[in-house]
Amino acid sequence: MKRRSQLAVLIAALLPTSVLAKSIEGVVLNKQGKAVANAAVEVEGSDIKVTTDANGKFVITGLKSGLKEFHVVAPGYAHLHRDITLNSQDSQSLSFNLQRSPIEVIDIEATPIHMSAMESAAPVSVLSGEKLRRQQTATLGDSLEKLPGVNTNFHAKVASTPIIRGLSGPRVMITQNGLDVSDVSRVGPDHAVASEASTAQQIEVLRGPATLFYGSGAIGGVVNIVDNRVPTDSTTRGEWNLEHNSVDNQKVASFNATTGTDSFAFYADAFWRESDDYDVPVAAELEHDDHEHGHTEHSTDYVVANSNEESEGFTLGTSYLFNQGFVGLAVEQFNRQYGIPGHSHGAEEALSEEEAVFADLEQTKVQLLGEYNLNSKWLNKINLRAGFTDYEHAEIEHGTVGTVFENNTNELRVDLMHNPFNEWNGGISFHYKHADVEAQGSEAFTPPSVTQSLAFALMEEKHFGDFLVQLGGRVERVTISADNVLLPDIDAHPHEPEADDHEHSGHDHDHDDHAAYTRAFDVEHEFTPVSLSAGVVWDFAPSYNLGLSVSRSERAPAASELLSFGPHIGTGSYEVGALFDIHDDHFALSEQSIDLETANNIDLTLRKTQGDIGFIFNAFYNQVDNYYYQIDTGLYAESGHDHSSELPVYLYQTDDVILHGFEAQIAWQLSDEFKLDLFSDYVRARLDDSGDLPRTPPLRFGTEFSYQTNNLSAHIHITRYQEQDRTAATETATAGYTLVDASVSYDLSLLNQDLSLYLRGTNLTDTEARVHSSFLKDIAPRPGRSFALGIRGYF
Repeated sequence: MKRRSQLAVLIAALLPTSVLAKSIEGVVLNKQGKAVANAAVEVEGSDIKVTTDANGKFVITGLKSGLKEFHVVAPGYAHLHRDITLNSQDSQSLSFNLQRSPIEVIDIEATPIHMSAMESAAPVSVLSGEKLRRQQTATLGDSLEKLPGVNTNFHAKVASTPIIRGLSGPRVMITQNGLDVSDVSRVGPDHAVASEASTAQQIEVLRGPATLFYGSGAIGGVVNIVDNRVPTDSTTRGEWNLEHNSVDNQKVASFNATTGTDSFAFYADAFWRESDDYDVPVAAELEHDDHEHGHTEHSTDYVVANSNEESEGFTLGTSYLFNQGFVGLAVEQFNRQYGIPGHSHGAEEALSEEEAVFADLEQTKVQLLGEYNLNSKWLNKINLRAGFTDYEHAEIEHGTVGTVFENNTNELRVDLMHNPFNEWNGGISFHYKHADVEAQGSEAFTPPSVTQSLAFALMEEKHFGDFLVQLGGRVERVTISADNVLLPDIDAHPHEPEADDHEHSGHDHDHDDHAAYTRAFDVEHEFTPVSLSAGVVWDFAPSYNLGLSVSRSERAPAASELLSFGPHIGTGSYEVGALFDIHDDHFALSEQSIDLETANNIDLTLRKTQGDIGFIFNAFYNQVDNYYYQIDTGLYAESGHDHSSELPVYLYQTDDVILHGFEAQIAWQLSDEFKLDLFSDYVRARLDDSGDLPRTPPLRFGTEFSYQTNNLSAHIHITRYQEQDRTAATETATAGYTLVDASVSYDLSLLNQDLSLYLRGTNLTDTEARVHSSFLKDIAPRPGRSFALGIRGYF
């Protein structure tokens, strides 16, 4: 048999493709022998992908003889991989049998090599379909927080970014279709992510270091929003949605549609959202000396002031489709105005338009995406992604512009995927990014800077019997430059007891804008981060596998971590970057070297992939050397708004930290209609020598009970957040709480459309819930009891 296979490979190398083209006819069945319709059958290492018909049958043409790896995917079933040697006959018949999986398995599109929650060495998650629509909110972090290992830095419902395994900010990359979203959300918690989930197809989360695919900014993970703005086919389809939410009088409308001809595809989407200040069960501002305020019969009188928002946006895209692939362009306009809570004392009092502090965000994004399937000796596919983003975010105070943030980014990614070489699949990736970030105004705590990166990465995978091996490496060149870095001459002093602790949050423009500076200078730092990753997945028994992933990832510090020097009202602090140091209550240039942050990460994953019960257990250990974080200096400085308001001074420094924890997910398909999901996650984040990192999410666990028929769907979701008393020096502990959510939807057909009517309730027990990872936890708890009523249509 081995000699025959070698002969087939020799003939395949000598004869032309047209002689060896094969016709494959096959069928996909389930465990009971029934046909599985709409199953995707792919040939790994090629562009071949077909879908089964109503009888589970498919046809593939144009394959060469030799060993081929087939990948079969269908909703509700475990993925199937099978190596098949195609003989020299003109046609061949295949049969695939799929096993049920209670955990939904969806392929990741964020990576050039194949990855999914059940098959990859590194842990990944995907939120899509009806579950995505059920969990989506106005902000990205809040939309994803029910995924294992993902939390939110909840900023009063107007802004939030994801926290992955205790890491966020510049360590978690947020992308759209594989390109950086290019806003300033990683600079401050009050800066919203400039991306919309209501028109997304799926949202992907890569937990743990993903620097291999996205660079040093992904040392903690990646969140990738996938949409069809550059369409890859011209099938006419679409979706629309109308919704109203009671807790903040929120109104939402959105749609997306794709159509086209044989050669051209067209796409359009739009959304609009408007909401008022949201209700909370108790007084919004927490009195630390009186925890017994509890619930009252007038709980709906409590609101978080200045938590309203209004967003709208649209996208237009088109593609040229041809036999070997596609190339297309999309333009998006994204606008958002939202209040910034915490800028005034008295959180329950309504603010006039003149008193309110709010952000006015505008972004224009252009994306060019393409895919070209080659029939060459070495390459089989070229993936192209290019983007340009023009971002501006103005903070309006007392009716005038106080601070303006701008980010102009150009980005290019090219993936060259090679033909299977000794059964290895993969390719090389080239990645270039240029980001010009500027902040001007009274709260411009970072100087204008330019960050450029150029990277080369290699990714490969191969099956060795029951083992899947995944390897990769990436080398970058990162340059951070700024031509006007200022060293202010500030009066940093210990806090005076008679000063009012709350005065630093006020805004008074009757102040002297002419600050004194001891020095202005230019800065240019160059870094060469290198990341290496190796993983293996072992199918050690039928329906079970064990995954092990090890990586060493390096990160260049962000410009804000190096160059900051000024008041940052969003965090309630006066921030000073790692480029500076303190000597006798005065700041000067630091004599310490600026080092790369290095993460050494180990992930161990045990999965049950098939049957009525499935599970995923992840354990991780992440040791990060030269971790950039802020310490409380014990000093205070003027906020810049008046001479009586002060902010605590926080200084960036480096230390070695350790993060370890777990994620657990169990799904039990009790019957065709009933399903039970259990989950838990935990992260312990501490300094290597002693002490805890601030704003670390607590242990949580929960369950979801689901009922699903052809027309009716119902879900009850209960999550318990434990008390968090492992706190940094200046933090306070946060009490635990339990959230109860529920939803029900009914599907029907009307006027040639599939409609879904739904009712969703959140925080049904009207519980006071303060998010420990939020900068505003003491003045902005989670919303109280809320009901959302909506209708969604598909065509």
